[in-house]
Amino acid sequence: MAAETGTETKRTFCRFCHASCAMIVEVENDKIKSVKGDPDDHLFHGYTCIKGRQMPDMHNLDTRMITSKIRQPDGSFKDIATADALKLAGERMKQMVEKHGPHSIAVYNGTNAFQNSAVLGTSYAFAQAIGSRNWYTSVTVDQPAKVFTTARYGIWMGGGNAFTESDVAMFVGNNPIVSHYSGGMPTSSPSRGLRDAKERGLKVIVADPRVSEMGKLADIYLPVKPGEDPALLAGMLHVIFEEKLYDQNFVAAHVDGVAELEAAVKPMTPDVAAKRAGVDKDQLIAAARMFAGANKGRVVTGTGPEMAGNGTLTEYLVASLNILCARFNQEGEKVSAPMVFNPLMGGPKKAQVAPKMPTFGEGFAKSRIRGLGLLGKEMPCNVLADEILTPGEGQIKALISIGGNPEIAFPDQQKVRRALEECELFIQVDPWMSASAKRADIILAPSMCLEREDINNVSDAFTEEAYAHYTEAMVPPPGDTMDEYEMLWWLAKHMGVELNYPGGSVSMEECPDKATVLDLISEGSLVKPSEAKADAAALERKGAAITYDDRHPVVGPADPDATEKFDLNAGAMPRELLDYAENDPVDDGFDFRLISRRSKHRYNSNGHTFPKLVEKMPTNPAFFNPDDLTAAGLKDGAIIEITSPTASIFGMAKADAKVRPGVISMSHAFGDSEAGKDDVMTKGGSTNRLLSDDTNLDPITGQALQSAIPVRVSAA
Repeated sequence: MAAETGTETKRTFCRFCHASCAMIVEVENDKIKSVKGDPDDHLFHGYTCIKGRQMPDMHNLDTRMITSKIRQPDGSFKDIATADALKLAGERMKQMVEKHGPHSIAVYNGTNAFQNSAVLGTSYAFAQAIGSRNWYTSVTVDQPAKVFTTARYGIWMGGGNAFTESDVAMFVGNNPIVSHYSGGMPTSSPSRGLRDAKERGLKVIVADPRVSEMGKLADIYLPVKPGEDPALLAGMLHVIFEEKLYDQNFVAAHVDGVAELEAAVKPMTPDVAAKRAGVDKDQLIAAARMFAGANKGRVVTGTGPEMAGNGTLTEYLVASLNILCARFNQEGEKVSAPMVFNPLMGGPKKAQVAPKMPTFGEGFAKSRIRGLGLLGKEMPCNVLADEILTPGEGQIKALISIGGNPEIAFPDQQKVRRALEECELFIQVDPWMSASAKRADIILAPSMCLEREDINNVSDAFTEEAYAHYTEAMVPPPGDTMDEYEMLWWLAKHMGVELNYPGGSVSMEECPDKATVLDLISEGSLVKPSEAKADAAALERKGAAITYDDRHPVVGPADPDATEKFDLNAGAMPRELLDYAENDPVDDGFDFRLISRRSKHRYNSNGHTFPKLVEKMPTNPAFFNPDDLTAAGLKDGAIIEITSPTASIFGMAKADAKVRPGVISMSHAFGDSEAGKDDVMTKGGSTNRLLSDDTNLDPITGQALQSAIPVRVSAA
């Protein structure tokens, strides 16, 4: 503490994205003055990303809403006390449930909901208390197959190989140097982590339609055509089978369905696969040999391959590569991601395959739309708009959106906007007048990350140590703001329902404190959040992270009577590969494929509000290969119209030799539904407007095509 200046420094972690970088916060008179990386944190070494460094702007901008608002008959908004808004909303939703049933209420958790460690658990408890099946998260927007479909092939109870111990790592459409949540690498200073790994001998394979930051550092770079990842992966599997490069002992002991997969990849010879994937045949063969020939490693994917179609098939083939090459921790090895606060890690860690775990299909509640149903606990986001717009029993009458921006994040933007406007009660929890907030009936003003307690549970899956960070609030929340979990508790109270968590119920007489709720959410975790809170407070470096080395799980021996095996024929997935091979896409009059990309200056739909980020990236450039620009008669910097079979948007053409010919690369979740030609340089075009949410769907997840979108371009 510096008494003469009124400033104080405190320790916390970043909650702008999923990395949870350790930070030092400078506070002056209860306001955030600055943030910087904590150089004394042994995991992050002072690293932060440019997005996280905008947290002072996030908290202090004069456009931030620190009072809740309610829409007036003329469409304007009027301030309302948050307590009054919650009482009004709770009473209205109680009436809706009584009249229309529990499924009339829906909750959507966007990206920022993941950053508040109590929101997902509390919002699910809220939906369960009502009895509603309509609980949604942004996971089903961009990567549902990775999360919800691979468990049916089997799960290795000891977990996958750690990146820091791997000899090879293959990244399919992900760029962890820019996007920390893309997997495959620890989140702490990814550039440094990759550099150190390569110095110790790691070989890196990258498959991506553009030479991303990862692609530049790859030992083998494969410029795969958008949407053709299955061809590339099947071609690699063909080589591995043909040359018997897989782990034959592991496969014999632990894997069924091998013959069916081998037969399915047989037609995908290196010549056929390379041609369809748009890569060099010799490089494809080299990648297969490099991956299979290593001792340890993994193939991982980002959101791009799933958003480009065939997500379930792509994730199946990735799982097959890892399974056939035995990319798993064995007896006596440390679990690669101990996940300190994640109760899913409470089960035994053994060198064996766990019983199959169904996460969709029979026994899971169904949506009224397109025959889709629950994926695990959540409904796919691509049915939400239609569930609001479609009359009849079960129609959604009220939607609570927390930490998200559906108008920008969801496919079929115009339909989503119409749904938000027609919803009888749309509640948006938002510190900004976002595109979605403009459609709301009630806007609830939340406290922000440095104004609340939290744990680093989101980054657990990407941390190879038993690394726990419990942070206190750095400053008091301003105005009439409230933590989102408290909002949900008050809504439940006004509706007369009780919140039940994995660890038990909470009192509905008095709102519980954050640590109590986090303990109940994290029941069965390695460390109780309240314990980590007490331990952090007792440190000499008060509030710093703690590594619980003594609780890091070690893989134990298999049970003597273990018989469970992986099943690569589950769900007849080899048949899906044969169908894919027989349906090579033809020229449809749209000569480009538009792919999504991550940006250092945007985190999904966040970043449009913050001046320093907007200054770096005020628009959403459409990156082309320079030869494509020349062939189309377009100049670098020209305003262009981009047309899909569904709609058109505008963008600024930008030459980029790292993009493969025939591809346009733009950021996902940019702009809003009102962005047009005249303001393209300040709002940027939203690729979501080019999409339809009822065509080109993944048959299991319902995910719409959101990348590899067929488009054509012309001068605007």
